Amino acid sequence: MARTQLQRARSGEVTPAMERVAERENRDSEFVRREVAEGRAVIPSNRAHGSLDPMVIGREFATKVNANIGNSDETGGPEAELEKLHAAVHYGADTVMDLSTGSDLDAIRERNVAHSPVPVGTVPIYEAVKRAGDPAEITRELLLEVIEKQARQGVDYMTIHAGVLMEHLPLTDGRTTGIVSRGGSILAQWMEERGAQNPLYAEFEAICEVFAEHDVTVSLGDGLRPGSLADASDEAQFAELETLGELTRVARDHGVQVMVEGPGHVPMDEIAGNVERQQAVCDGAPFYVLGPLVTDVAPGYDHITSAIGATEAARAGAAMLCYVTPKEHLGLPDAEDVREGLAAYRIAAHAADVADGLPGARDWDDALSTARYEFDWRRQFELALDPERARAYHDQTLPGDNYKEARFCSMCGVEFCSMRIDQDARESGEMETLDAETDLSASPAAEVNLPPVGTHDAEGVPDEIEIDGVTFTPESADD
Repeated sequence: MARTQLQRARSGEVTPAMERVAERENRDSEFVRREVAEGRAVIPSNRAHGSLDPMVIGREFATKVNANIGNSDETGGPEAELEKLHAAVHYGADTVMDLSTGSDLDAIRERNVAHSPVPVGTVPIYEAVKRAGDPAEITRELLLEVIEKQARQGVDYMTIHAGVLMEHLPLTDGRTTGIVSRGGSILAQWMEERGAQNPLYAEFEAICEVFAEHDVTVSLGDGLRPGSLADASDEAQFAELETLGELTRVARDHGVQVMVEGPGHVPMDEIAGNVERQQAVCDGAPFYVLGPLVTDVAPGYDHITSAIGATEAARAGAAMLCYVTPKEHLGLPDAEDVREGLAAYRIAAHAADVADGLPGARDWDDALSTARYEFDWRRQFELALDPERARAYHDQTLPGDNYKEARFCSMCGVEFCSMRIDQDARESGEMETLDAETDLSASPAAEVNLPPVGTHDAEGVPDEIEIDGVTFTPESADD
């Protein structure tokens, strides 16, 4: 039987995926192997995902960003989902999670895996509910069947809410927002109606056997995460975390790579403590956090409230950030919302890497600052996190090509441009001339901390794919 990345790392083997990760992270491949062997990093890489460009998630590497996509019964057809996938990859997602709960689940999943150079994650209990028709009708056999099918389809990691136990449910009774995780609420209903323990917990070893066979990374879901500041860091959240620590060790014993998911809504002053607690309880397993949102008062702007918390979490040691879009709590995001969410989270991840002193992380900032001072507008756009947005905003007021050579922008105009005034003073000899320069080609930074974002090896992505007699290409969403 083929072995997992974890098993191969433990045996001393540096795999091709580890070599690719080392190249992308500007790190030694042996260092990558050790981090994977110790469980401090994971390389989600299902053997059936032929289009994958391997990446790593771990606190010793550049902070990664996940983009959630997916449809519902109300919105989002197959073509719209492919468009979201392309937007996510283009704007810098390191992984995507297909959270579809509507129709065409298999077709959407297969198409996403086939066309994604980044790891694809899922939450298999969603499909189980869809097939059962009612949460209480889910069987252990159905759960294992769905998990095994998705593993065969090439899904790289799956969220498994195995840490929500019957004995934890009474701990949520005094909460303001109860159980806000979809998976957590489904399982709570199942346990209440069946009077039995969480089937994902009961069958966790069998699930691990499936994951080991296909090298699927398990993402231990936080089904009791807080959905409001009032519920943060409560007894229910931490009781589940203790179970996730237990399950981390079980998965590793089966040779399965593990990461652990975290909150949620957390006041700023509690974020670092949450990260440190997870690292201690889960033996250093990579922490994958949603936000956290640091305030509850900004529907429509939760990509901002959560990016603030995400930066703090990454500084404290979180390895991957799950983005939040402006539509959070309000509706299903579209491709433009994906763009907005990813911009906020790429900023959060990069800011944390700069603050943590990752090798070369600030070189990008220094290069753009130099271009800005030199009024090299084209270079500024080229270096921007979102070049199209930066160019469009500049050109709203100064659209002509002659303004790409101008020593001012419309904010200050010619007379009051501080950098022009400073340059003139230096050129006249009144002040010393500046000579700052940053060579990005020589930077030791990881690939995600260098422009452009959304850089992946797409050689494995097919030009077209046929599903149920219909041919799709990477451009299908734009037709």
